[in-house]
Amino acid sequence: MAQRKELEPTIKRLQLAGIRVSLFIDPTLEQVDAATELGVEMVELHTGKLANAFTEKIQRKEGTTASGALAASESHLQVNAGHGINYKNIALIHEVPGLTELNIGHSIISRAMWVGLETAVKEMLAAMKNYPG
Repeated sequence: MAQRKELEPTIKRLQLAGIRVSLFIDPTLEQVDAATELGVEMVELHTGKLANAFTEKIQRKEGTTASGALAASESHLQVNAGHGINYKNIALIHEVPGLTELNIGHSIISRAMWVGLETAVKEMLAAMKNYPG
C-alpha cells in the first residue's frame, strides 16, 4: 500500500478517538495484508472487476474478490464490499465468502426512480436472500 506512512498516524488518531477504521481496497492479498498490518478493524473490497464480469469466462478469471474476502476474514477483519453491484450482477456476490455489509445504495436508489424505494429495496433483498455468507 503506497500510502502506508501517510495513513498510519491518521488511523491511530481515529482509533484513539474510538472510531472504527475501514479501508477501501482492491481485493488482493497484498492490500489485505497491508490493511491488517495497519491495524484497521474492517475493509471494503472494491468489487468493480467482479461487477463487470458479465461473462462466465471473465467471472471464472476474476477470483480475486473471493480470495481477498477469505484472506481478510481470516485476518479477523470485518469484510464489506461495494462498487458497481446492481440487480443483474448481485448473484456474483454469492460466490464471495464472509461479507458483512454491501454498499449498493446507488443501484437501489436508481431502481427506486422507476419502481419506488420500498419495491427497490424488496427486490434487492430478494436477490440477496440466499447469500451463504
